[in-house]
Amino acid sequence: METVIPSWKLPTVAVAGESGVYPVRRIFCVGRNYAAHAREMGSNPDREPPFFFSKFPDSIASNGSTIAYPPETSNCHYEVELVLAIGREGFRIPAAAAQDHIYGYTVGLDMTRRDLQQAAREQGRPWDVGKNFPQSAPMSAIQPAARIGHPRAGAIWLEVDGERKQEADLKDMIWSPDEVVAHLSRLYTLLPGDLIMTGTPAGVGPVAPGQHLLGHIDGLEDLSIRIGPGPDQ
Repeated sequence: METVIPSWKLPTVAVAGESGVYPVRRIFCVGRNYAAHAREMGSNPDREPPFFFSKFPDSIASNGSTIAYPPETSNCHYEVELVLAIGREGFRIPAAAAQDHIYGYTVGLDMTRRDLQQAAREQGRPWDVGKNFPQSAPMSAIQPAARIGHPRAGAIWLEVDGERKQEADLKDMIWSPDEVVAHLSRLYTLLPGDLIMTGTPAGVGPVAPGQHLLGHIDGLEDLSIRIGPGPDQ
């Protein structure tokens, strides 16, 4: 197809054991899905309906990369998360059928300009500038569910320069991955290529250029990235 302006490269995530890659259509994120993290952010961890925000597909960064410290912030935070990769279209999917729509799983980071997010929240404005910027969603290779099953328990942790900062178990989620799929699919028809970041445990904190981040979820490929200088450094 001829385009009237130069086209761009399709964002993708590597797939473990495959020469092909997973094309990224949309990135949905669940807010405050671990009780301890909800409390550290000053919110009530009760099982109210989950809420969602999004990132652009070009937020993806590959495993092993160096990502630039984002502009216009002095308080960029890490948030390690289990990510679901949707492989089958569905609308109003029952939680009991959610796994039929999940192609695989990976480890992701929801990098956040916390100062901009908090300022927007205090003013009752959207979080977009705090959550959505280039390279704000690094991910390791997707592990197909056909190969590893559907992880619903197991360790999730993040280290910064070898020091453990976040640590929990996937079963600590307020809303399970299956329930997240069910809720989100009431709002949108989920499509192949959609990624869902399922929330982060407690212990989020700031990063600085030069630091190394290592994210882990049992049974998945570890995510390793380094923070590089940004335009303001």
